[in-house]
Amino acid sequence: MLSILLGLTSAISWGAGDFTGGLASRKTGAYRAVFYGEAVGLVLLFAVVFTTPQPMPDFNSIALSILAGTLGTVGLMLLYTAMAQGKMSIAAPVSALLAAALPVIVGMFTDGFPGYLTLLGFGFALAAIWLVSQSEGGVKDIFTHLSDLRIPLLAGVGFGLYFVLMHAATRETTFWPMVYSRSAGLLTMALFILVRRDSFVPVRSAWPVMILNGILDVGGNLFYILAGQAGRLDITAVLSSLFPGSTVLLAWIILKERLTRTQWLGIACALMAIILFTI
Repeated sequence: MLSILLGLTSAISWGAGDFTGGLASRKTGAYRAVFYGEAVGLVLLFAVVFTTPQPMPDFNSIALSILAGTLGTVGLMLLYTAMAQGKMSIAAPVSALLAAALPVIVGMFTDGFPGYLTLLGFGFALAAIWLVSQSEGGVKDIFTHLSDLRIPLLAGVGFGLYFVLMHAATRETTFWPMVYSRSAGLLTMALFILVRRDSFVPVRSAWPVMILNGILDVGGNLFYILAGQAGRLDITAVLSSLFPGSTVLLAWIILKERLTRTQWLGIACALMAIILFTI
């Protein structure tokens, strides 16, 4: 039960982080918003590790954390690229779905068969991730835009590998692997911006939402790690991958964006998945 609660909290925090990241992207551009969100989170983590000392992780954990941070950031850049080049209603659910499915497959080998009710819960949760990410007409468009799938699939692999690698890297300690992971992600993002020859200077009015985005993103990562330490990789990753639901609900509440019937059905599927996980 603790793992389920932490996984859901991770999804809420990550979803709220994506919402604030979207607001920051509108003000200063997506890549600068991601870069400074990563930077704010890293500063916060350094403050934590120096005030609440934890043992330094071993070399394997450090290497896994760095690889996880790099792959997760590459996945994020691929997702933004897919959204810019293709249909957002295809890119978001495909990447989120694969990000959740990959840890489920790995978890069955590392943690054993989860049980039939939990397996059914996975089905509802994966359906929820897909449905809640859809805009109007998105499901129909998937069949006419198969060429748009390649980059979202690669983004989903990046996210899924992040889930798996960070779970393995944080068996013994929590915050130092997060520092290494975020440092690698920040460096990857900086190199990407340099290659594109973009400006690093953000719009001043974007700072409040970028700071909030960094805090919420760190919170999502922290709760995901704690959930993984308390329970199974597959359940933790699937619950954390429900973050689009939080983003969509915040857009509905704050920006007054209309939810489609498909998205409401996705929210209902998410609730059914949670019930099945707790039985």
